[in-house]
Amino acid sequence: MVRQFLRPLLVLFYLFAQPALAADPFEHGWQLDPDASAITFLSVKKDTIAETSQFAAISGQITERGVAQLVIALDSVDTKIDLRNVRMRFLFFETFSFPEATVTAVLDPLVLQDLPSLRRKVITLPVTLSLHGAEVELESDVAVTLLSNDRINISTLNPVILQLKDFNLMGGRDKLQEAANVTITPLGIVNLNLAFDRRAPGTPVLAAPATSGASAALETAGDFSREACIGRFDILSRSRSVNFAPGTSRLDHKSTSFLDSLFDIVSRCPDMVIEIGGHTDDKGSAAANTRLSQKRANSVVSYLSNKGISQDRLQSVGYGETTPLVPNDTAQNRAKNRRIAFKVLN
Repeated sequence: MVRQFLRPLLVLFYLFAQPALAADPFEHGWQLDPDASAITFLSVKKDTIAETSQFAAISGQITERGVAQLVIALDSVDTKIDLRNVRMRFLFFETFSFPEATVTAVLDPLVLQDLPSLRRKVITLPVTLSLHGAEVELESDVAVTLLSNDRINISTLNPVILQLKDFNLMGGRDKLQEAANVTITPLGIVNLNLAFDRRAPGTPVLAAPATSGASAALETAGDFSREACIGRFDILSRSRSVNFAPGTSRLDHKSTSFLDSLFDIVSRCPDMVIEIGGHTDDKGSAAANTRLSQKRANSVVSYLSNKGISQDRLQSVGYGETTPLVPNDTAQNRAKNRRIAFKVLN
């Protein structure tokens, strides 16, 4: 009698004890646990030296419809070396113009329906990567592991190979090579290891939050040391990201985000006098080039002073064509010589 009474209860218990994922893999949606997740990439220099870096600030979610999105704050690139981080931000990723990368994918609930019984399943996942102004369709084999009813892990089974040319990053690679005096293989090797927690019932599905990454990266807070300031201004000079309308000293609007980043760094190098140097190629007369370079340097000083930097801390100099970085023998070299350079004077 007791056994007959308990049997239906046991059946009910069995049914309700099954993971909810069996009926709906995306019930309530999933939220990325950034502390338990990692996106790493490997780069190769001098043909044989491999360096691994990661991003300190990532966010993401999987909605109730299975739409997955990751947001990567590129400012949070972490190479474990301060000035190398700055090179990656300003020279390679150009985070002043492209602050984030996003990864989107759609997970098929039918494909994951048997995950509760298998616990781990390998699937081929088409993804879209938006990076540095380019959007590229990729495909990756990933392992989806059900750690508990309310926690899953998604990790790449094999590294994802990214060609730098597909993301307009070859120019950034050239600047890195020039700054570090090394050759860099034009690809990146990426691995993802992501942990997601199921949202609580009733939790609204929100877009993945945008993050600047400034507090999560290895960037120090507050003022920089003299050494850090000198290193940063050298890197900013190599970025060649201050542009003008042809033949004029009128700042191109595309330079605004870079100049705002410059303002932040100048602000954090207090009591230091900064030289803003204008340089040209050798096209035109030497006198005209000197005048143009001086006017362009003055324009940068005006921008910074209008944002609050004391003019006593800013010195503009027009060098014209007198100090080229490289010979003015090709269009590419002349472009390198047309630049605004920054340095600490005192």
